[in-house]
This record gives sequence, C-alpha cells and structure tokens, in this order.
Amino acid sequence: MFATINLWAVLAAAVAAWLFGSLWYMVLAKPWMSALGKTKAELMGSSGKPSPVPLIVSFLAEIVMALVLSGLIWHAGPVTLANGVIAGFLAWFGFVLTTMAVNHGFSGARPMLTVIDAGHWLGVLLIQGAIIGALSP
Repeated sequence: MFATINLWAVLAAAVAAWLFGSLWYMVLAKPWMSALGKTKAELMGSSGKPSPVPLIVSFLAEIVMALVLSGLIWHAGPVTLANGVIAGFLAWFGFVLTTMAVNHGFSGARPMLTVIDAGHWLGVLLIQGAIIGALSP
C-alpha cells in the first residue's frame, strides 16, 4: 500500500490543512475562546507567550491524518478528486464528528465549541481528500 501512496500529496495535504486550521482559528479566535470558556491570557500561560508545542503536534497530526486518509482513499477504489473528497467527508462524519460530539457532550462543552472545532476538521479532511485525490496517480 505505501508504495502506491503519493507521499508528496500527503505532505501537501498536511501543509494545506495546517494552513487552513491557522486561518480558521485566526478568524474564529474570539468565538472559539468564548465557547471554550477561556481568555487569551489563560491560553498563553505564565510566560505570556503561546507555546509552540500545540502547533507542532497539530502539524504532526495533520501528516498522520493525511497518510491514513490516503490509505483509506486507496482502499476504497480509484484515487480521484471526487473519491478523495467523499472519503474525507465520510471519515469526518463517521469518526471525527461523532467522537467530538461524545467527548464535548460528556465534558459539558458549549455546543458552539463543537460547531467551530468540527467545522475545522471538516475543512481539514475535505482539503486533504481533495489534494490527495487530485495529486495521486
């Protein structure tokens, strides 16, 4: 399977998804913090500067997601743009949205947090699926 996965497409999908996430949360920073119930100062911690660790973890997660999504697309049938987007949507709907709904529900998170975070992951998986489907043979 790994011989048929286009690792450049996986990397491009991860970078594009990470950039999308950066833009998503820059635009929705205030509503997201409100839904999270935290202030910017609370998120910064004692140093007053954001930690780079979540950004690094996020990028590594994007690579893993793109690699796994590539495998799912490959196993599902022809690797095409349409199949990539469909696989991305199904992965989001079946695994990400459901997991978030359960976790956020039990943690007492505000519904808007689920909407914002789930919207981010929907965008991530659609972008990754489109790129992998379009760039893979």
